[in-house]
Amino acid sequence: MAEIEVVRSLAEKAFRDHYDQVFRFVRKQTASDEDAEDIAQMVFADAAARLDDFKPGSSPVLAWLYTVAQRRLIDEARRRKRRPQEVAAVHESAAGAASYGIGVASALRVALESLPARQREVVLWRLVEGLSFAEIARRSGASEGACKMLFRRGIANVRDQLRKEGVRE
Repeated sequence: MAEIEVVRSLAEKAFRDHYDQVFRFVRKQTASDEDAEDIAQMVFADAAARLDDFKPGSSPVLAWLYTVAQRRLIDEARRRKRRPQEVAAVHESAAGAASYGIGVASALRVALESLPARQREVVLWRLVEGLSFAEIARRSGASEGACKMLFRRGIANVRDQLRKEGVRE
């Protein structure tokens, strides 16, 4: 019984001590705070489920949590790749933009113009010209992974800018 209390105490301490760090690590690699919260919660749920596998002193708890987080991020990326909804959602937003009127179109133009040049270029090539990431990589001279990251960050920046302007779904 005492062993269970030690394990529970370890889990609670890890959550209190490391949640913010794990959340920031995950947030840098996700599209929204909500996605990051979901994944961070899964990280701690996975970690709690595998506490029996963790040997105190073998590696720092935070390093172990980062490993769990990285695995969850990879799982999430695979899941999204199988069901590409991000581009479809952007296309739906663009299609609905006409019903929002000139204000939204203007806010979108300002948001796109506020992007760093490389992000703007990748976002426009992807959404307006419909280029694949492989084609964008060839055009820009960057890797596909770098182009995907520029696109994700660009879309997140546009989304944030639109929210600041009061544009809601």
